Amino acid sequence: MSSLSIFRKVAVLEGISYLLLLFVAMPLKYFANMPLAVKYTGWAHGVLFVLYAAFLIMAWMEQRWSFGKAILIFLASLLPFMPFLVDRKLKDERPL
Repeated sequence: MSSLSIFRKVAVLEGISYLLLLFVAMPLKYFANMPLAVKYTGWAHGVLFVLYAAFLIMAWMEQRWSFGKAILIFLASLLPFMPFLVDRKLKDERPL
């Protein structure tokens, strides 16, 4: 399995965890007084974010992307819903 295909899977999981953190765990913390929701969802999101960065570097080297492309893909992880768009764009790309 190439690092690009692993990266795409991690990107989707990271995107899901980010949305869960923002739209489920944070409201539970502040409106339902359930801080553990953020603790566990945040922990999972943190691990997936680190994996996103690690597999991004591996895919960057393997696919010989430009520095600018790698930075844009990294910045996409900081915005909700963007990891899904990255996955869709990379799906159409041919691996080297």
